Amino acid sequence: MTEHKDFNIVFMGTPEFAVTILDKLHIEGYNIKAVVTAIDKPAGRGRKIQESDVKKYAVENNLPLLQPENLKDESFQNELKQLNADLFVVVAFRMLPKSVWSIPEKGTINLHGSLLPQYRGAAPINWSVINGENKTGVTTFFINEKIDTGDLLLQKEMEIGENETAGEVHDRMMHLGAETVLETVKMIQVDEIKAIPQITEGLELKPAPKIFKNDCLLNFDLSIKELHNFIRGMSPFPTAWFRIKKKDQDQSKIFKVYKTEIQSEQPNDKVSLVKNENELHLKTPHGTLILLTIQLEGKKRMEAKQFLTGFNPDEWMVVTS
Repeated sequence: MTEHKDFNIVFMGTPEFAVTILDKLHIEGYNIKAVVTAIDKPAGRGRKIQESDVKKYAVENNLPLLQPENLKDESFQNELKQLNADLFVVVAFRMLPKSVWSIPEKGTINLHGSLLPQYRGAAPINWSVINGENKTGVTTFFINEKIDTGDLLLQKEMEIGENETAGEVHDRMMHLGAETVLETVKMIQVDEIKAIPQITEGLELKPAPKIFKNDCLLNFDLSIKELHNFIRGMSPFPTAWFRIKKKDQDQSKIFKVYKTEIQSEQPNDKVSLVKNENELHLKTPHGTLILLTIQLEGKKRMEAKQFLTGFNPDEWMVVTS
C-alpha cells in the first residue's frame, strides 16, 4: 500500500469549493507542505478584514500557510522550491506564472468545474446552467501557459436538474470534485495516469467568462425557458435582477430573483408581476414564471409566499426600459 504521507503536496485555493478538496487530501493523509491562498481583504459594508475559507481551514488544521501578494515574487517562489513538493494542486485560485507551476517534479494540476474543453473560464457552472445544459462535470488537468487548456487527466460527469440553480450544482460538484482530485493524485503518485491533449478541432466551444452585475439584468425578449435558465444560472450569485416601481412614483427598486419554475409558455400582452392565489407570477411576452425565492431592494431574501403578505403587485409595475 502506498504511503500518502511520503507524497508532498502544496495546495492552492481560496473559496469554500476548494476547502472540500483540501479536506479530502488532508484526511487521506497526504503531506500538505503548505497551503497557498489569497491575502486578507476588507469586504462588506463595514469593510471588515475577511479571511478566505481556505485560510480558515488551514489555520484550524495547523497547516503551513502562505499568502503572497505577488505570485512572481522571488522570495515566495524560493520558499515554494524549498518545500520540495512532489505536486501542486490548484482549485479556484489565480492564474499561476510558469515559474510557479513548473516547480514540482510531477507538475501542477487544476480542477475545473466543467467537461473541458467546454466552458473554459471563470464561471463554468453558471454558464452551463444559463445555456440549459442537462449535464456538466469536473475535469482535472495539468496547468500550462494558457487558461484551462492543459492536458486532461480525469473527467467525471453529473446531471443538471431542469430547475436546479448554479448554487445547487456547485454544492454537489464540490464533492464530485474532491473525489476526482483524490483519484487523480493517487494515480499521479504511482505514475499510473496518462495525460491526454484537449481536442477542440470540429467543436463549437462554449466559453465561461466572468459575470458582472450588469450582465445579470433580465432580458424579457428571451423565451420563458431561456429566462428561467438565466435566473437559475445566476443564483445565488451574482443574482438575476430587474427593476420595479410603484405606479404613482418615479423611483425604482431592484428586484432580485433566485428561484423560479415555468408556469406557462403562453404569451402575455406585457411584462408584469401578478398575484395568483398564493403565488407570485412574472408574466412576459413569451410566457409566465412562478417566482419562488426573491428579494426586493432594502428587504431580506425570502420565499415569494411570505413576500406577498406585505406586497401588492397591483401597485407596482416592471421597468422594461
